[in-house]
Amino acid sequence: MIMAEQIELNQLNDYFTDLGKRSRPGVYFYRICDWNEEIEAFLRRYYEEARLSGVIIEGRLPNPDSRQLAYYEEMMGMEFQMNMGFLLDHLQKWLPRMNGWQRKQVAGSIYDVLAGLQKAGKNENMLKNAYIKFMCWLYYKFERIVNRLGEEKLPKILYEGTVSIYELLLLSVISGAGADVVLLQVQGDVAYQQLDSTGAYSRLLPVENGKPFPENYSLKNMRQAMQEKANRQRLFGGETKLHACTNAWINGTVWDSLRKEPAVRGSDPGFFYNCFARLSGVEDRVTYPSDLYQLQLDIRAANRRLVIVNDRLEPLTPDEISGIRRSNYQNLEQMLAELVMNITAPSDAKLQPLVKKVFADLISEEYAKDSGNLNRLTGRAVYLLCLLKRFVEPLFHGWHMPEVAAFFYLGGCRNENEALFLRFLARLPVDVVVFRPDLSRACCLEDQWLYEVKAEESLSLTVYPEEGVALQAGTAAYHAERDLDAMMYQNTGIYRNRQYAKANAVSLRTMYEEIAILWDEELKYRPNFATTDATVAMPVIFAKVSGVKDGDLPAYWNGIRTLMTPYTKKILSVPHLTSTSANPMKAHAVEFLKNGRLQKEKIRGHMAYPYGVLREDTQEYLLEKLQLLIDQRIIRGTFENGTEYTIVSTVLNLETDILRMIQKFDFTKKNPKLVYVITGETFLSLEDTITVAFLHLIGFDILFFVPTGYQCVERYFNQNIMEEHQLGEYMYDLSVPNLDGRPAAKKVSWRDKIFKRGT
Repeated sequence: MIMAEQIELNQLNDYFTDLGKRSRPGVYFYRICDWNEEIEAFLRRYYEEARLSGVIIEGRLPNPDSRQLAYYEEMMGMEFQMNMGFLLDHLQKWLPRMNGWQRKQVAGSIYDVLAGLQKAGKNENMLKNAYIKFMCWLYYKFERIVNRLGEEKLPKILYEGTVSIYELLLLSVISGAGADVVLLQVQGDVAYQQLDSTGAYSRLLPVENGKPFPENYSLKNMRQAMQEKANRQRLFGGETKLHACTNAWINGTVWDSLRKEPAVRGSDPGFFYNCFARLSGVEDRVTYPSDLYQLQLDIRAANRRLVIVNDRLEPLTPDEISGIRRSNYQNLEQMLAELVMNITAPSDAKLQPLVKKVFADLISEEYAKDSGNLNRLTGRAVYLLCLLKRFVEPLFHGWHMPEVAAFFYLGGCRNENEALFLRFLARLPVDVVVFRPDLSRACCLEDQWLYEVKAEESLSLTVYPEEGVALQAGTAAYHAERDLDAMMYQNTGIYRNRQYAKANAVSLRTMYEEIAILWDEELKYRPNFATTDATVAMPVIFAKVSGVKDGDLPAYWNGIRTLMTPYTKKILSVPHLTSTSANPMKAHAVEFLKNGRLQKEKIRGHMAYPYGVLREDTQEYLLEKLQLLIDQRIIRGTFENGTEYTIVSTVLNLETDILRMIQKFDFTKKNPKLVYVITGETFLSLEDTITVAFLHLIGFDILFFVPTGYQCVERYFNQNIMEEHQLGEYMYDLSVPNLDGRPAAKKVSWRDKIFKRGT
């Protein structure tokens, strides 16, 4: 009996070709063990075909149960004969909807399979059991397609799981009678090879750039995703009529392709042709800035909309966030149904459904990645909607096909939210390009459609050159000097001036005698100094010295004099600052702190802000440490009775001499110092304590000399953040001598002169 011949695929979509239009008449029987985007699209389409006009098997076919066997016996009896006449008669009675040709094909296929089992040594009883199993499966699982076998539009069978030998034999029977079969083997091909090592029954589908199926992949989950997609389409008013052709049209360099008019990039009216690329490094550091400058000129000269972002996407404002309507959600569909209502622009009848679809698709992807965390997902969705509102006018105002705007990001995505937004834009009619000339700048953007171009040279560039007057190009000698600079100062233990803009203080635990040794040392020579990425770990001294060693006052005062370096500020009486001290920032402190977070932009923009004359990185450093001081609740009463506002106003009103010490501070060199000498019975004020704690976080060395041993320092500290050295005898009512100038020479007695001459 001639069965339907298995033929070879030229492409996956051949599965959907009618029998008469195939390269030659035949069926396809392939197993799929690897995954990519093309396989995913194929499986979704094949699933739909099998659902409508075929059979889907998820897991194993169950063996016929007692009820099914009893019905078979009642209708057919238990006789079995190994001949074609018997098989044809039984099939006519058992599956009457088959026509004569179909019956001959099925009977012939069953006969060939049983003959193979017989040849393999199976006895007649085994053949009979196999036959009855085949007949029950045909009736109860495949009856809907047996009358369509071999027709022009072949029925489709989709089997998911690890197939058994008898299931494989039956699928071979049905395939041989005229049906296409796909074995979906998410767990790989090892188990199948044990059944059919020679590939006698099916072929393995080669998958270009294939990879293992995603974790927890199944037809059930795919079906659920397809249903969710259908539900989302209802939100958009049906299937979008616009589709992206991203990067496939690019011919030549990305630079040249970006200049290409969108109208001539492709001819299919259903597609927009955009670019999604990251250009890392530079080919020529001398010409790169001018190349960027010329590119934006060409884009604008073509009357295309262009948005340029330098270094980072500006954080969302409270007004932007409050402008998005949202609530608490029970599930993803509920969240999408409400949030998508915030998308009212662009107004184009084709573009708006696309924007909604892309939004819903991306959020659904993130939902699957994040294990269904709706709260976190809602925050990311709101972020997308806020940025869409921010950029919709400059990118899509008056949009119509085949226009494509341009979005240039100089730097690299700093976080996943930025990356998500760029992925969002790249699925719309926008050329999205990340220019990353500085190879040391990280970029967390990852996407299957991202076109990556890498060059070996690196160039530090923080602002996209949009104006000719702002265009700066370095000579070859200049860049050579920068390379030498990098070679000398990266991971060498040698540091250039102000190489680092960020630092963290690390309190040193020392013996008292070590303080004098370490005091005037550069930070880089102290124990536990380190640099990690762009941040310095600064070992600093923060201690209280109680009592006078051996009651020796001249030695005591001399020891303090040795600490009076050009970087040292001394305070000889407390309180130094009080609540009544002049402070113009006090009246505005409430404006500067909201929900425990500093409103940095509001602080910097305020007319009373005193630190605007400092370098930008110094200002940022000060505000970061102020936030840290608040977050760590070092000061007793933080977030109680308004103490946090006192912290803000005090730190924003530092004395001029301290501010100048901070301005000159280089994190790898000698650090500023603060020395308190407290001989009386007074205490540090709250304002003093705030200042001390803040300067410690900044990187100051701070020492308290308290000959009385009184608890005059600790009153407002919420934590034990400094160490204490007990020198010896407590002494009271001392007058502080002049601590400036050179330490006095130690007096030598006549006894020492006589008896210790040799020491």
